Amino acid sequence: MSKKNGKKGFFTQFKEFITKGNVLDMAVGVIIGNSFKAIVTALTDKILMPFITFLIGDKSLDELKYVLKPEELDAEGNVVVAENAIQYGYFIQSIIDFLLVALVLFIIVKSAMTFQQKREALAKKLKKEEEVEEAPAAPAEPTIEEKNAEVLKEIRDLLAQNVKK
Repeated sequence: MSKKNGKKGFFTQFKEFITKGNVLDMAVGVIIGNSFKAIVTALTDKILMPFITFLIGDKSLDELKYVLKPEELDAEGNVVVAENAIQYGYFIQSIIDFLLVALVLFIIVKSAMTFQQKREALAKKLKKEEEVEEAPAAPAEPTIEEKNAEVLKEIRDLLAQNVKK
């Protein structure tokens, strides 16, 4: 790609791509997501799992398994053939991790949506108040004196018509 043809070089295109707002927002999201994962992992591993382990007995949740074929040991106690087991405890722990992340994200998104709706409602309210202030004032209601003067004029005009007849 030559610059003579009006085409941008590879590095110029890359620089434009990397400095766009969407890419930077995505990078920040990935970094925050990794930090958030560490928080959720700490919550599950250090707070929830010990409680669940207490409830289910001696084993931790990720140690729960169904052994299909036990390990085989030689006379010295070395493993000759590793055990074959379905480790469903790890799967359950992963589901708990997922549900915690989903719950926290739901709360964050719901809070953001509620905030956005309140913000839009406030913006509409302010816009209506501005429209009311900008609208021309309705003509003032005539006072009692003005109404009486109008009635007296009508009476005078009617009397003047009757006198002419």
